[in-house]
Amino acid sequence: MGVRGPVAVAVAAVGAGVGLLFFDPNGPGSFWPPCPLYALTGIQCPACGSTRMVHALLHGDLAGAWQLNAVMLVAGLPLLAWLWVRWFRSARRDERTPPLPSEVGVPVVALAVVWMLVRNLVG
Repeated sequence: MGVRGPVAVAVAAVGAGVGLLFFDPNGPGSFWPPCPLYALTGIQCPACGSTRMVHALLHGDLAGAWQLNAVMLVAGLPLLAWLWVRWFRSARRDERTPPLPSEVGVPVVALAVVWMLVRNLVG
């Protein structure tokens, strides 16, 4: 299969970025769907606000991006980039991507759970 998977995901991400550049996810009637968990329960998941955060980033509004989802801005985006590079390198060598080490996975899950609790109980 080679690098088709990682390249397809990168193309889709760029396409979504272009969409976010031109179509504002804020407000009612937005083209972008709401978070299903939030829409059904009113509970914010760890990624809630990420679409609006990326929109703010693409428009140069770092403070707005921070307010929408600080953890995804500081930890989530770099983690996603690192995971994609890892996948691309393995695919380029025609190898399976190795499992995520527990030294990475456990803190990521812990951060996600703590962030979800904090933003729902405090904010």
